[in-house]
Amino acid sequence: MGTGPRVAIIGGGMSGLCMGIALRQAGLEDFVIYEKGANVGGTWWENTYPGVACDVPSHLYSYSFEPNPDWSHVYSPGGEIQQYFERCAGKYGLWPHIRLGREIIEARFDEAANRWRLATSAGEHDDADVLVSAIGALHVPNYPDIDGLDGFTGPVLHSAAWNQNTDLSGKRVAVIGSAASAVQIVPSIVDKAAHLDLFQRTPNWIIPRLDRAYPASWKRAFRSVPFLARLHRWQLYWMLESRWPLFLGRNRRNEQEKRLALRHLEAQVPDPDLRAKLTPDYPPGCKRILVSDDFYPALTRENAELVTDPIARIAPDGILTADGTLHRADVIILATGFRTTDVPRTEITGRGGLTLREAWKDGMAAHRTVAVPGFPNYFTLLGPGSGLGHSSIIFMVEQQVRYVLQCIWRLVERRTIEPRPDAAARFDAAMQRGLDGTIWQAGCKSWYQDENGKITTLWPHSTIRYWWDMRKVRFGEYTLK
Repeated sequence: MGTGPRVAIIGGGMSGLCMGIALRQAGLEDFVIYEKGANVGGTWWENTYPGVACDVPSHLYSYSFEPNPDWSHVYSPGGEIQQYFERCAGKYGLWPHIRLGREIIEARFDEAANRWRLATSAGEHDDADVLVSAIGALHVPNYPDIDGLDGFTGPVLHSAAWNQNTDLSGKRVAVIGSAASAVQIVPSIVDKAAHLDLFQRTPNWIIPRLDRAYPASWKRAFRSVPFLARLHRWQLYWMLESRWPLFLGRNRRNEQEKRLALRHLEAQVPDPDLRAKLTPDYPPGCKRILVSDDFYPALTRENAELVTDPIARIAPDGILTADGTLHRADVIILATGFRTTDVPRTEITGRGGLTLREAWKDGMAAHRTVAVPGFPNYFTLLGPGSGLGHSSIIFMVEQQVRYVLQCIWRLVERRTIEPRPDAAARFDAAMQRGLDGTIWQAGCKSWYQDENGKITTLWPHSTIRYWWDMRKVRFGEYTLK
């Protein structure tokens, strides 16, 4: 079938590498991966804060076609995950296709030529028949809008922009935010700090992580008998998939999760006043459920304090809360996550001058989670509607890559493929119906929602349903020319 269409991939993280590997395995060699960072790995390259790790078991948070028998722990640290993706880039021959330190700042579809015109941060220009956005959602740090933050005299670190040269030993440390990154950071630094204040706006449901190191005998068995590694992966998959019903509403499974989390809290926090501050008033799953074995014990240290009074402003030497208390600090850590519902920084322009920002002014949406009307030959991985609350996002990426590859093969004989607006509208309506009544709509404010309260990030069904829906492209939902 020849060399096929030229493909440009934005992002060299987990999903971009997966797309590149799939293209090579399909014999399509004319592609380039543009990565704004100095290495591949995406969020695992950029996030280097103390305690960084994935909250999905490592044998499931890895490509199904590239098992790693040597994971050190059930939940391996971020550096080990980063090394895994670097090895994948080498093993599957992606390095000749990767352009590091190249951020795509503009992509415009040329209707006369049916090609995407690209411009990079280095002043370079390129053309492509197909544009795949693999930027993910966890790469733009969310800096809180707090009065006086710029006037703080000490170091200010964001969890997603960590400065390894900052020594926290013997310092008064203030951590703003108490969700996923804080749950990992606080236990890792509390014994170094002279004093640690954790500023919590809303408590989170936390269940036991039950992390452990894999014995050498297990690793040898996984290497010698690959079927055992696959069996272990399937065991982990079904263990996580069995949790899916708890997100369907306030049901028995949700109550079981709540009791598990409360027992975990009661076992690790003996102080009833501290327990009360750490107990959420919304059902489990409305916000992301966190996993940790050492976060609660860290907050019971004599040098740690949980602050629940709202922050009024940042003073030069600390944080002033609404009750008038000045909490002195030498270092401030912003554990405030990412801007998950923002339109990509890249200016993407489709047919008729329509920008992605304009197309998504009422909220992000993508047909079958991967394509957008008005943007021919454009696909997004881990875009709107593909996030999960219970399983491995790599599972979703692999289904998307397989789906997009079917569309790219169709372009061997056609010039453009674009979702029909009516099909995309029906799909989005079905997505919103699927979200109705789920625990994500139980009244809490979460990063699953955009500024208007619309849930744009989550897949509202099981991963089995996603696999079934994405196994084959229904080309009647697309316009092909």
